[in-house]
Amino acid sequence: MAIRPCAGCCPSVISKMGGAVSAGEDNDELIDNLKEAQYIRTELVEQAFRAIDRADYYLEEFKENAYKDLAWKHGNIHLSAPCIYSEVMEALDLQPGLSFLNLGSGTGYLSSMVGLILGPFGVNHGVELHPDVIEYAKQKLDFFIRTSDSFDKFDFCEPSFVPGNCLELSPDCSQYDRVYCGAGVQKEHEDYMKSLLKVGGILVMPLEEKLTKITRTGPSAWETKKILAVSFAPLVQPRRSESGKSRLVQLPPLAVRSLQDLARIAIRGAIKKVIHQEAVSRNGDGLKATPRFKRRRVRRRRMETIVFLDKEVFASRISNPSEDNSCEGLGEEQREEEEQNPAEMKPEPPVNFLREKVLSLPLPDPLKYYLLYYRDK
Repeated sequence: MAIRPCAGCCPSVISKMGGAVSAGEDNDELIDNLKEAQYIRTELVEQAFRAIDRADYYLEEFKENAYKDLAWKHGNIHLSAPCIYSEVMEALDLQPGLSFLNLGSGTGYLSSMVGLILGPFGVNHGVELHPDVIEYAKQKLDFFIRTSDSFDKFDFCEPSFVPGNCLELSPDCSQYDRVYCGAGVQKEHEDYMKSLLKVGGILVMPLEEKLTKITRTGPSAWETKKILAVSFAPLVQPRRSESGKSRLVQLPPLAVRSLQDLARIAIRGAIKKVIHQEAVSRNGDGLKATPRFKRRRVRRRRMETIVFLDKEVFASRISNPSEDNSCEGLGEEQREEEEQNPAEMKPEPPVNFLREKVLSLPLPDPLKYYLLYYRDK
């Protein structure tokens, strides 16, 4: 089968990677570009990408690069190129209620998008080698839960992150419906990765320079599909302790939700249904998404990417599917349109209907804030 070229992501990269689609002015325009290039192909994946702003996972001084289709690395903190995450999310074929294991969970960006699809009855676990990155991921997760209106638009499966080497998982750990590994898997570890899957499960990982999707069709039966060519740094091999024994990683237990938590989920779900029914009776077609301000699309020219991987050079010339050389003069035309339509420049902020409805209920304030997960806004 034909494999689309796309520069991958790896912790040892010392220059930018990606460039398969044009840069966006904001998160929505980046997603528009990924859709146009067919990296995002399903509605569920699109909704998850739009709900979480990629820039929120960057350090402040690097946010101007957040909407480029490039990987980013600073110390141990790393984000893959958006085209990679798009292909991964599509390949995982996520559904509500599934269990997900992210090996090399990093900033938690991917795990949080997955959590929006899994819903409150899914399982969302991540293993990360670097403790400082786990702390960073927890901070970003807390910021998302406290401040993002997307948290109230979805039923969220909050990810849990544990430190350790993903090649040292405890032998008695549970199997998962979906598994993703964010580092290059050597051939000798392929069977180890497969063992983490339930029958019917899907594993996505970089294997022999190809992003690979493996479906477990039976106890000893597998289907393998190569998705696209990538370049990832290999998994870090385990280090033995002074006693010569490996440090086994214990994954979080599959805990049963408390009755109180289940009641909160049910109440929030009932309120969302009331909001939808009120909107249907008022508008006839339900809640409409707040219109997004659409900029005039300016086609970018082809980008050439050179990636330095340790002492070797990985050179990739990537043709932009949206390439158009007739963009001269569009900048002036764009400014004229914006001057003629000043109202479009300042769209009304979206209304958090769930929050407004909860705050209007005749309930004690502590209960209201519990229903809102004690969020800031």
